[in-house]
Amino acid sequence: MTHYLYSGAGNTFVVLDGRELAGAVDIIGLCAKYGTDGLMILHQSKDWDFEMEFFNPDGTGGMMCGNGGRCIVAFADYLGFKPADGKVYHFKAGDGPHTGEILAVNGIVKTVRIRMIDVSEFRPELDGWFVDTGTRHFVKFVPEVEGMNMDAEGKRYRWDPVFAPVGANANFVKIEPGRLVVRTFEKGVEGETLACGTGITASAIASYLSGKSPLGAFMAALNPGHAAPYTETSDGRVVVNVRAREDDLQVEFRPNLENGRITAFTSVYLTGPAKMYGKE
Repeated sequence: MTHYLYSGAGNTFVVLDGRELAGAVDIIGLCAKYGTDGLMILHQSKDWDFEMEFFNPDGTGGMMCGNGGRCIVAFADYLGFKPADGKVYHFKAGDGPHTGEILAVNGIVKTVRIRMIDVSEFRPELDGWFVDTGTRHFVKFVPEVEGMNMDAEGKRYRWDPVFAPVGANANFVKIEPGRLVVRTFEKGVEGETLACGTGITASAIASYLSGKSPLGAFMAALNPGHAAPYTETSDGRVVVNVRAREDDLQVEFRPNLENGRITAFTSVYLTGPAKMYGKE
């Protein structure tokens, strides 16, 4: 069985072709061997272009991984899977259906845009926001992200009783002109990862929510005189640019309003690079 190694904006994965599987997969062992943030299996499907199965390094699964989703779309293209509609992949992950489209190819790097699930569970919590983007996330806005003790701060929120018994990933976000800088402590990894697609999506949504809530004053104090990190387009979409180390990611969504209140976020998309950096 070939082990493919993928990176999505710094998030690394072992990716397997489910057609090659003949038995149980040593998820914990393979993630430890290659030092990756997770493992994914691409399965053939009668109802979808393919199905995505994602696991954390501790062996837990059943959730979505945004950067992993972009990588598995690139992997499907590498294996020769073709979208049934000729352009956009329709696939299923642990949190439900998604779409994925390859926008550009530059050498080994493919720019992939995936549609995430609609987001309807979000609320102010503790000193930040709780947002479920297919994986549970806590988002806290901070003046600086560099120099943070991510182990201590991440564990503090990841294990906070308010998120029990499942827990939540912890994201720390600095607001800069036109972009967000995000660091994420992931449950299942139990440490910081170089990027987190669902966390970046949650951070982008929380930044928008904060500008339209009592927490707006808190954000203004962090970012005096700076432009909002999001752009509202003429068709009602909101675009947020996010820096994840050396790679840029973009989050799009459309807020649904009822009586002046945001009830959900739909048309949620995550766009960024995915590349295969090795195979054995």
